[in-house]
Amino acid sequence: MQRSTKIVATLGPASSDETVLRRLVQAGIDIVRLNFSHGSAADHAARVDLLRKVASESGRTVGIMADLQGPKIRVGRFDGGKAELAAGDTFILDAACKLGNRERVGLDYPELIDDVEAGTVLLLDDGRIILDVLEVHAEQVVTKVRCGGTLSDKKGINRQGGGLTAPALTAKDRQDIRTAADLKVDFVAVSFPKSGDDMRQARKLLSRAGSDALLIAKIERAEAIVALEEIIEASDGIMVARGDLAVEVGDAAVPALQKKMIRVAREKNRLTITATQMMESMISSPVPTRAEVSDVANAVLDGTDAVMLSAETASGKYPVETVESMARVCLEAEKSAEVTLDREFLDRIFTRIDQSIAMAAIWTAHHLKVKAIAALTQSGSTALWMSRLNSGVPIYALTPEIRTRYKMAMYRDVFPLLMKQKHVDRDRLLWDAENLLIEQGIVEPGDLIVLTIGEPIGASGGTNTLKIVEVGQGPKPK
Repeated sequence: MQRSTKIVATLGPASSDETVLRRLVQAGIDIVRLNFSHGSAADHAARVDLLRKVASESGRTVGIMADLQGPKIRVGRFDGGKAELAAGDTFILDAACKLGNRERVGLDYPELIDDVEAGTVLLLDDGRIILDVLEVHAEQVVTKVRCGGTLSDKKGINRQGGGLTAPALTAKDRQDIRTAADLKVDFVAVSFPKSGDDMRQARKLLSRAGSDALLIAKIERAEAIVALEEIIEASDGIMVARGDLAVEVGDAAVPALQKKMIRVAREKNRLTITATQMMESMISSPVPTRAEVSDVANAVLDGTDAVMLSAETASGKYPVETVESMARVCLEAEKSAEVTLDREFLDRIFTRIDQSIAMAAIWTAHHLKVKAIAALTQSGSTALWMSRLNSGVPIYALTPEIRTRYKMAMYRDVFPLLMKQKHVDRDRLLWDAENLLIEQGIVEPGDLIVLTIGEPIGASGGTNTLKIVEVGQGPKPK
């Protein structure tokens, strides 16, 4: 059984060695994430080159995602690297402070002074430390420690309920977009967008840099929840980034929001990635906790396209074992995923010919119990539409476009294959597709399959034909 849910693995010191990377590819990663919060452009370029070499030799399709850092809303550095804060203490966030102590610390985001007032609650280090704002001065935010602990260099700051005005795209992000374009990545993830305009601006910058990468909006601000639908419509997909989001809206709200985000994105034919602490314990343990297993399985049952690993593969002790564990959980969860195709079709209206063909293909495949769907596609749109509904039938996306092949590595239920376009005759192309599936061991003579194709051949967005075929039974086209 092939795994339908895709796995995104972050590359870092623990996974940049060729031997480890080769094992990760063999273990089943579908997308690698380059975290632009760390490392230089040269570091990312070296990892991209190595990945492409390893994936090519392994015969697997592995896409590449660049994850932009976004605004750095963090404290500065401490003398000695950290300080102990006790409940009841006064603690000052001081824009003029160069090296902090237990009484004050500097700010990488001095604009915080304009974003808070007396009564604001600030959450530091993913909510582990809670500060109540008492006073705001020209360069200082005076707070009282409600919940203390160890605060170390460069830990993040969130405002409870949202409201920080930092722009989604910084000067560094703009440069990193150009770097991502140069590296020819397949996806670019934008951190902390608050509106559809943030995503449209990122797309314009990406296009100017010469890239057609798919744009992923990381939903991690309270404001993004309010503007969720417009952000989704301005993006090619979303990442349910549960870390910062949980700090801003409260951890108890996140599970329901996760389900809503995945549902709305799928209804709008967008991709979804579920991320943050999915197998956090495996940074230092060779086995996941039962809660982590349930978390991954729940995301699969929600219908997410991909589940993501961060520090687990970037800096953990067991990167390969983590991917193997996640793959097993995904497969097991998929066995119990309910097929509700008949019910999901009731409220759908199709206005495009190519989308209607895609929907007809999955309806037919489900009710005829065919072995596979083969979608011959230039842009990947037909395969994307098919993948938004669970038919219980694997979708093989056959394309002559290398860029399209790697983008489709993210689509749930879709298995991209590169097929050279040797002819412009429809019947000969369908014959080639049938034989490619046989050569790959996907189907056997006598199996029933559904094929889709568009005419004129080679035109994007032109899928207009559906054909039901019994493999190996028809005559070879002349």
